[in-house]
Amino acid sequence: MDADAYACCAVLTRDQWAWEFLRRNRDYQADYRRFITLWRALETDYGTPPNRDFQRWKQDPRAYGPLPGEAELAAPSGDLCLGEDDRVLLECWIGAKWGFYKFPLDPQRGTPPGPDELSWRPPPVPGPRGADDAYRLDIPFDLSLPLPPQLEAARFRLASRAAELRRQGVAAPMTVENQRARWTRMLRLLDAEAAGEAVTETDALLLREAKAVAYGGYPDILRLADSSPRQA
Repeated sequence: MDADAYACCAVLTRDQWAWEFLRRNRDYQADYRRFITLWRALETDYGTPPNRDFQRWKQDPRAYGPLPGEAELAAPSGDLCLGEDDRVLLECWIGAKWGFYKFPLDPQRGTPPGPDELSWRPPPVPGPRGADDAYRLDIPFDLSLPLPPQLEAARFRLASRAAELRRQGVAAPMTVENQRARWTRMLRLLDAEAAGEAVTETDALLLREAKAVAYGGYPDILRLADSSPRQA
């Protein structure tokens, strides 16, 4: 794949990285095609926002989730937009299924979405880390004693522990910045496979990891530190 096509990866934010993986998910692509077909049919019958006849729109069974042939959400959250008889509007149903607010985005679009276009729902809370976690450091404080010297001692312990981990060859915690090159390669592999290009045996391992992110792991990206430049 042409490297120039991935130039935008140098400035993608954490939220945009999650989108780049999701939009390569074929199940999301299929859902979007079904959704937009229904949406356009509704617009044909009732007009386009903001001039649509919403009173008639919301009386149409097609305006509500789930998509035809699909089961209801197992546990719809309380922040879903509701229409008649507390049914979930189709666009909100799609968002809840895939983990975002606002209107579903076209996976074939050529530019990353801005913050006004895509807003992710909070990702699932991860389980607690074990006491033997290499990155965990418990530092007690005695609130009956002055805090400034305790904070200084804590900073020294943190710096010492970080240096010790580096000497041991333990990798730094994952961030957007230290994963940028790897994720870019993963996107290229997903696109190569979708285009029918051959993938080497070495790249096949990374491709499997890329699929794991695109087909379920993308919300984990939203938990990472994001020092990426914010786009207007």
